[in-house]
Amino acid sequence: MAGYILKRLLRSILSLIIVVFIIMLLVFQLMNREQIFKGTNLQKYKYNAKEVFKYETYEEYGYLDYVNYNEYAKDYTKETGEIAPTLPKTEEADTNYELITKFKNEYTEKGYTIYRGVPKNKSDISVLFAYKDHNIFERLWDFFSHLLVFDTTSYAEVTDEYVAKYGELERKIYWATDPLNGMPCIMGSGTKHKYLFYFDNVFPFVHQNFVKINLGKKYFSNQDFFEYFTQNQGEVVTREMTYADGSKAEVGYDYHKRTFNVNTTEDSYKLLGDTYTSVNSTYTNGLSMIGYSFIIGIISTILVYIIGVPLGLLLALKKDKIADKIGNFYIIFIMAVPSLAYIYLFAMLGSNLFGLPDNWPTGTVPLVYILPIVSLALPSIASIMKWTRRYMIDQMTSDYVKFARSQGFSESEIFRKHILKNALIPIVQGIPGSVLGALTGAIITERVYNVPGMGKLLTSAIDTCDNSVIIGISFFYALLSIASLILGDVLMAKVDPRISFSGGGGRK
Repeated sequence: MAGYILKRLLRSILSLIIVVFIIMLLVFQLMNREQIFKGTNLQKYKYNAKEVFKYETYEEYGYLDYVNYNEYAKDYTKETGEIAPTLPKTEEADTNYELITKFKNEYTEKGYTIYRGVPKNKSDISVLFAYKDHNIFERLWDFFSHLLVFDTTSYAEVTDEYVAKYGELERKIYWATDPLNGMPCIMGSGTKHKYLFYFDNVFPFVHQNFVKINLGKKYFSNQDFFEYFTQNQGEVVTREMTYADGSKAEVGYDYHKRTFNVNTTEDSYKLLGDTYTSVNSTYTNGLSMIGYSFIIGIISTILVYIIGVPLGLLLALKKDKIADKIGNFYIIFIMAVPSLAYIYLFAMLGSNLFGLPDNWPTGTVPLVYILPIVSLALPSIASIMKWTRRYMIDQMTSDYVKFARSQGFSESEIFRKHILKNALIPIVQGIPGSVLGALTGAIITERVYNVPGMGKLLTSAIDTCDNSVIIGISFFYALLSIASLILGDVLMAKVDPRISFSGGGGRK
């Protein structure tokens, strides 16, 4: 078993690399990058100003590296104190200026493409910039090499000059007692976060800021994408906190999530007792995106198996009878009708007949979960019914069943010890995938009921050309898919002792 899992893990890592590579290839190489300008008034820019805007935007979206001569000239002036030459009106005159020639030669040697634009009319500007597309393999390496980020004492913003200015910033990681609850914790100095490991009364009770999963940043908000879909949503809830100077106040942030702030004010320093004064509003009265999706998904998954499997068994046992015909009608209806149609149908019936909320409110109540769960469960119930019925009928007509009858076994014994067990093996294999799939959300269901979950993330990222989010969420979905396959195989082996992963045959 251990050897099998190791091999699957190695193949899984290779599969993840291939998936991310293909997504990067599609996003950055094969898709028309001009799509990022849809919805923007690109036409208001003219000639060279338009080119500058385009390439600055390309850099922001992660397509390429961009260096403008004006920034290069500013750095030159700052370093030397000499006034850098401005761009002349003609490209031929560039040779008269050593710095301009140096800029062109330097970036040409680095593999950049030089763009030199001269004014086309009186209102136009003279521009010079260099650009180079990111190499796809360098991009791939950068993604995986920074997938896990560790908070160490060499945090970039904590410079040596700042450490010298503030004596308490000796670079170290140390055990301490949490002043809020008296629990032991691990703190950092010279790190990004003050608290690296700590305890509190919020599930799962043990927390850490030492290791972060880095799936990129959202383009428009520059927010860490993993934190974006795992942080709580809703209105901010405050709680009383005692500051370092003994004063008390109602705050809406998590004291344990404080990060280093290079611009710490004197008042903030006195209140918190150190330079870790950057905080975000984190006490909220709602779940995270992944939380909402998982609750809806996991409850619907439980309903699917506790309803679908028994009904599938009933259809098999009542083959060609009225119960079987009714069940098959339901299965065919679900398969034939587009999912969007019956989701709206369920929403209308639930809202009009039973008064159930069909749109997610700001302050969630238990009733608001019912229609999304039902809409998500009913089609999956039909699928489980179909496959359970099929597997049962296949087993009931197998030769070993006929042999068991000839040996004098009772029908109930044959059903319980042989037919049922063998028929449920492939059903069991899909359970981990159903559970982990709940984390990804349901695109159509969540959009119809306006659920603030995971389902909308990928489509929204594609609509807005948020490239890093597309790559990050594709990696997340691929990781869940691979994990579900491995767990499904392991679970199937536990259910069926004939299956062995130690040899090449698959069964003992």
